[in-house]
Amino acid sequence: MRPPVDTILAPAFAKRARWIRPAAHSASHASAASTQALLVAFWDVCQPSSLRTLPYLTAWHERYGARGLRIVAAHAPSSDAGRDEDQVTAAVSALEIGFEVMLDTDFALWQDYENPGWPARYVLASGMRLVDVHFGEGGYTEAERAIQDLIGSEDDLVAPVRAIDVADAMIVVPSADQAGAYCGPYAAGEVWVDVASTGTLAVNGVDVRIDRIGAHQVVANETHVVAEIDLRPAPGLAITRTLFGPGIAP
Repeated sequence: MRPPVDTILAPAFAKRARWIRPAAHSASHASAASTQALLVAFWDVCQPSSLRTLPYLTAWHERYGARGLRIVAAHAPSSDAGRDEDQVTAAVSALEIGFEVMLDTDFALWQDYENPGWPARYVLASGMRLVDVHFGEGGYTEAERAIQDLIGSEDDLVAPVRAIDVADAMIVVPSADQAGAYCGPYAAGEVWVDVASTGTLAVNGVDVRIDRIGAHQVVANETHVVAEIDLRPAPGLAITRTLFGPGIAP
């Protein structure tokens, strides 16, 4: 959403900030001097809602990164696993994130922004002037249009990645999340697990290799369904939560 006034200024990045900059990051993408639009996104590798926003950030980075857009994804952890900066760095590599990631492990930037939760996006013009803000998933059309306005683009917008992202989609509330590896009935569009270590997970009898910490989607249904899930982690794989994502009405 657009802020009520156009004079709100966002805080600058602290000099002490710790960064993960991908090998592909180069002068071909927006430098501090050439940045016309800055997108600051707060996220957490352990939260499915954060990971569901990454395809949009990636698409915008690939489309507009060489035309004046700089994306900074500030990783603020919600769990002990997410506070391990080496593990987060490995997860960023495994997720093939192509834009800059700031490790906001001490929530310094979060507090500077007075950020309310995960995920959150702030689109800023030159001089750190706030032009668009969105809390939670969604709001992708508004954010991309704000970016285009700042860099002077009239491209077609990125198409919705999931059915639940389509405007006016009828979304059904999923089952409540469960602690640990859950076995039993559920009603949802997606099933995720949040893991604090790596290893093998049997999902309804099929082995799935888990190669990084954080949230992993293990079941994706076309619509909201009522079904059973059986999760059996191998020794050494620590599953902290089983999470259920929304789906569209069948």
